[in-house]
Amino acid sequence: MQHAVGSPLPPPHQPGHGPAAGWSPAAHHPGSYPPHPHQGSAPVPPPPPAPGRPGVRPPAPPAGPAMVPGPPPPDATGHVRLPPGAPVAMPSAPPAQSLPDPTTTTLAVLLIGPAGAGKTSVAKHWAEHRRVPTAHISLDDVREWVRSGFANPQSGWNDSSEAQYRLARRTCGFAARNFLANGISCILDDAVFPDRPVVGLGGWKRHVGPGLLPVVLLPGLDVVLERNAERTGNRRLTDEEVARIHGRMAGWYGSGLPIIDNSQLDIPTTARLLDEVLSRAMASPPQW
Repeated sequence: MQHAVGSPLPPPHQPGHGPAAGWSPAAHHPGSYPPHPHQGSAPVPPPPPAPGRPGVRPPAPPAGPAMVPGPPPPDATGHVRLPPGAPVAMPSAPPAQSLPDPTTTTLAVLLIGPAGAGKTSVAKHWAEHRRVPTAHISLDDVREWVRSGFANPQSGWNDSSEAQYRLARRTCGFAARNFLANGISCILDDAVFPDRPVVGLGGWKRHVGPGLLPVVLLPGLDVVLERNAERTGNRRLTDEEVARIHGRMAGWYGSGLPIIDNSQLDIPTTARLLDEVLSRAMASPPQW
């Protein structure tokens, strides 16, 4: 047992005698432990003395620094550290002699259009066929995460449906920022109205960042009505509602945002045209 340096050693134990009067082993051995409950009061025999040095025990090895467990690293999943998502900045200006390649650049794209414009189909195809990791984030899909208490705008636009739309947009923006921070491009789709800039584009700029590139997908009304007729569930609107939304979307003409009329285009052709539009938008970002 190790004793403090410079302190006297306890007197040797003599056969037939108890401990020296007034001397308590525990008092002189700060590191000693109380007897085990199953051992009763029987003293624990001391370790044998070192060979060649009667009565002198070998010194204990020096104690190393105490290992204090620290808190787990923040934002860590197992051993993979995830960088936090920050607002997306504007893309840097490319050299004047060439247009940037949108197929190999990490981008944040907002695809705008009325119901039936083909936003979801084009966004999925565009994301699936890029040469860099890309995620498709659908506002409607996130809205429908609410299973009990879902506020369907077709049953009447009210405070609950407005709140769920805003909550879904904020959730999509949070997801996009985290994907982008980890090198994964994002394309989001939403029916953003030009006559509601604070809630529409202004909200997306707050949620994702000024580097978000908005593109409007706006086919003719007859095409939108035909595509909407093929939809099912709460995503199918009445013809009157589709016509009203399409009329409001026409306000994007003259806004400065790029517009794709995909009335006569299939999905792959529209996705390729989207790359061309994004290339020009990266070279000269739209003011919005």
